Amino acid sequence: MNYKKLLVVVFCIFITPAFLLAEEGMWIPSLVKKINIDRMQELGFKLSAEDIYSVNKSSLKDGIVHFGGGCTAEVISGEGLILTNHHCGYSNIQRHSSVENDYLTDGVWAENKKAELPCKGLTATFIVRIEDVTEKVNSSLTANMTEPERKAAIDKVSASITAEATKDSHYKGQVKAYYYGNEFYLIVTETYRDVRLVGAPPSSIGKFGGDTDNWVWPRHTGDFSLFRIYANADNEPADYSKDNVPYKSKFSFPISIKGMQEGDFTMVYGFPGRTSEYLTSHGVDQIYSVTNPHAIAIRDERLKVMDAAMLESAKIRIQYASKQSRVSNAWKKWQGQNTGLARYDAINLKQQREADFTKWVNEDATRKKDYGSLLETFGDLYEKLEPHRLHRLYVNEGMYGIEAIRYANGFRKLHEMSVENPVNAEEVTKEIEKRKKAVAGYFKNYHQPIDKKIFRALIELSMEKMPQDLQPAIFEKINKKYSGNLDKYTEHVFNTSVFVDESRMNDFLDNYKTKKVYKLEQDPIYQLMASVLNHYHETSSTAYSETNGEIVKLYRTYMKALQEMSGEKKLYPDANSTLRVAFGKVEGYKARNAVQYEAFTTLEGIAEKYDPEHRDFKAPKRLIELYKAKDYGPYGVNGTLPVAFVSSNHTSGGNSGSPVINANGELIGLNFDRNWIGTMSDIVYDPSVCRNISVDIRYVLFIVDKFAGATHLIDEMKIVKD
Repeated sequence: MNYKKLLVVVFCIFITPAFLLAEEGMWIPSLVKKINIDRMQELGFKLSAEDIYSVNKSSLKDGIVHFGGGCTAEVISGEGLILTNHHCGYSNIQRHSSVENDYLTDGVWAENKKAELPCKGLTATFIVRIEDVTEKVNSSLTANMTEPERKAAIDKVSASITAEATKDSHYKGQVKAYYYGNEFYLIVTETYRDVRLVGAPPSSIGKFGGDTDNWVWPRHTGDFSLFRIYANADNEPADYSKDNVPYKSKFSFPISIKGMQEGDFTMVYGFPGRTSEYLTSHGVDQIYSVTNPHAIAIRDERLKVMDAAMLESAKIRIQYASKQSRVSNAWKKWQGQNTGLARYDAINLKQQREADFTKWVNEDATRKKDYGSLLETFGDLYEKLEPHRLHRLYVNEGMYGIEAIRYANGFRKLHEMSVENPVNAEEVTKEIEKRKKAVAGYFKNYHQPIDKKIFRALIELSMEKMPQDLQPAIFEKINKKYSGNLDKYTEHVFNTSVFVDESRMNDFLDNYKTKKVYKLEQDPIYQLMASVLNHYHETSSTAYSETNGEIVKLYRTYMKALQEMSGEKKLYPDANSTLRVAFGKVEGYKARNAVQYEAFTTLEGIAEKYDPEHRDFKAPKRLIELYKAKDYGPYGVNGTLPVAFVSSNHTSGGNSGSPVINANGELIGLNFDRNWIGTMSDIVYDPSVCRNISVDIRYVLFIVDKFAGATHLIDEMKIVKD
């Protein structure tokens, strides 16, 4: 028997729309009553759909926070205390850190509310309501509209809908497209602007395992941090003020320390960022064969330099901690995604699904007319897109992977203002003052030797791998002028550019005159940035946008066809950073032949991995002491302490910090990652291996209580013991 073919057939049963497992999917909360609640209750969920989402009463929805626009958090006390991941709070922990107060290394715990640290620019957003406005939007559209006309009409009606929904209130609103623009929903939000850092464990707890364990199971990371939302006297959003008071929560999650067993119901509630579940085989192939390999190679060069330099001193480590984490996170994810796509033959699986689609289309003359050429057109468009997509990648990841290039890009406005005729001197002065104020902040976390090495590596890589017929002329000029000696070119750039040296930059701004704009134009960093960017806009930008626009338009039709094909079985929409519900159960998985992973890890795993000489596996002395004494307080079970668990909830980036909720609506964990192969779930979801990783809430409470002694925070929470 051909077992590979058998695997394909079996797997296709799982991914064909008519056979989607209920556990797969990221569902719109306002539609749970209509679509999901029966299946959820079959799996053990004990609450109602109204308990999950309601506009008439307090519900779980009111305890979910869009944290900083990129993560999720949950309210865990009546006084606005919120819980999110350590890696979500990391940049704010870093901003408050210094060599003298190294909160990244030592952790930070505010002794009282007065000691909580303001986080400038950090926001906490609640969802007020979600409303289907598809009919209202579609009423403004006609079949013969061009895409620009369609977009303009959608923008116009969306603005009207939003204005009406938020008038006479401090709420904000946005109309978001779902199913590639086949449906539209109004999201009304309330955003709080005074959010303060309350507590975070040392990185040796919050990032235990580091890059080695990132995207990996088994896991032993205490990935959490605590913040608090502040409001004005009326409990409404306000800018930071010493007069603000803790936010009075509409809903706060009860926290269960009863524990869980394999097979128990779990729900993740949060803001998944972006998925592409309905890509054709052509789209998956381009990600697998083109974009992921090149993006991995670029970030590999950056990480080699950063990782080596961060070992040199505490100052450099603090400067680059957040940057390195951001670069590394996607780098390792893309590798896991490609491994999963290859191991589970995702391209072939997509092709099998497309064969079923083609069969369905050909069974009806109208469908054949409307959808018969879709897949062939997708193939043509993706082929046309590929070189421009690769060019775009090397501009965004390659050139803009150089800090000085990104910094120089911010001076384009000053250049444009300086060459206007006539020059608006007042506006130029304002822009210069704005730039002056930002200098110290930028160079605080800039280490020139790191950027210099990255510059050298990425220039060479871009020259080698960017499509030859799309390379900017400046590459050839550099090679000719320096006879191909990129070391010599790099020395010249970093010895002369104002964008790599704080004193040079201050001198440049102090003495800037519009009539000497040529000094900006001749700066080697600015010159490289402008040349690369202008060339991209002249060659690939329009071609990429137009072709990608055609592909997106085609997906709108393809998605409509898939919805028709699925019949009464509702398909879930791709993630788009809006509030979603995902449900599943606690369960381990078989990783590969003879390797079966259990669903839980404990503190013993930290002791086993502990290595004071390895930066990823250091652990605080006090944690080891508590382990040896088995001093776990009420959070231990059977002589050990739970640390993390896996479950089959369908999650994505943006779900970081999401609450993991049990059948009673109680908080049992904090979602923070996926298993490595499971990162393919952004494209293809396999319920047998795709797992989300969560820190057990008992480990969180143990660290807050027994490790940090922050019992005043425990006292705020509602702990459920029985």
